[in-house]
Amino acid sequence: MVSVKSTEIQKTFGKWLDKTHEGPVEVTKYDRPAAYLISALQYEELISNYRKVITAGQLTDREVSLLKSARVTTDRPFNLDDLPDEDVPSDERHQMRA
Repeated sequence: MVSVKSTEIQKTFGKWLDKTHEGPVEVTKYDRPAAYLISALQYEELISNYRKVITAGQLTDREVSLLKSARVTTDRPFNLDDLPDEDVPSDERHQMRA
């Protein structure tokens, strides 16, 4: 990734704007990352993949019904112990799910 000082961005913004078509541009201030300049296409990709987190209480009755009726079809069995909870020791995780 290309990195440029914020003072340089101010002087030659058009040049750096064109560089965003090659990839993100890291803008630094006092030798630390301060911002990232990205192309419109990259921004649209980020936004299209953005997911908002909501609590279970915010789900509609229809959404809850859809979740209850959902089925996972796989040849490989799984269980919740396969999912790591980094902050919870495995013995406590098992008790929480029992």
